[in-house]
Amino acid sequence: MTRPGPTTRARIRELSGRAVRERRDDLATEEPMEIRLHGADGTRKTVAITMRTPGHDFELAAGFLHGEGLAGAADIASIAYCTDEDLAPEERYNTVTVRLRGPVPDLPALERHFVTSSACGVCGSAGLDRLHERCDPLPPGGPPISPEVLYGLPDALRAGQGVFGKTGGLHAAGLFAADGTRLAVREDVGRHNAVDKLVGWSAMAGRLPLAGHLLMVSGRASYEIMQKALAAGVPVVCAVSAPSSLAVDLAREFGLTLVGFLRGERCNVYAGHERILVE
Repeated sequence: MTRPGPTTRARIRELSGRAVRERRDDLATEEPMEIRLHGADGTRKTVAITMRTPGHDFELAAGFLHGEGLAGAADIASIAYCTDEDLAPEERYNTVTVRLRGPVPDLPALERHFVTSSACGVCGSAGLDRLHERCDPLPPGGPPISPEVLYGLPDALRAGQGVFGKTGGLHAAGLFAADGTRLAVREDVGRHNAVDKLVGWSAMAGRLPLAGHLLMVSGRASYEIMQKALAAGVPVVCAVSAPSSLAVDLAREFGLTLVGFLRGERCNVYAGHERILVE
């Protein structure tokens, strides 16, 4: 069985004016991934099926579980690809089993079905009032960020996007220190998956919560991305494109700094402007 990679080769026909040529092209791979929970009491449940780019799958599972309040790093005994005999060989690298140290949490209480897409993330998300039940607002203050650090983030993120350079078809999320030092970059066809992979990397490395860090995303800032940042304790979220209205509401209510349209030496600060040193 061949393990799927982040890129897939395809034959295409390229047109330039009226000139035509046949060539190969690299596409961003998109395949489903099922996340299964196995409780210490023998309970087994599927909690998510998401369309993702293969790679860093265990981080994706760990980050998703952390962001949804289902399991933290200390709750996870092991993460592995599924080897159940009921799966076809080509499906085994698309199924991840997370074994918990305790029982599987109560899934119906989450008021949603975890079937996600690479385009828009989990649908039917709980409102801000519901979010207060499992996340506290971030404390005020630090890290102080200079505009020069902000202006350098898009290029630093782009420099870490190795698969995007081949395909032009992936989102990215980058974790940075307050001085702009790039710590990690993750890519995926889904912007929310890229953030989950980054949070999962942080959780598995014992870095959570991410106070004093910045999150930079290659697309827009959605409510779901802000929710994941809040759960990970990231105080500053920056995006190349615009935020949604609910993303701004979440940032203001929970004390996050939200920067959008970060391009060149320009940006809009939608919330938490006190962390940006402009004087």
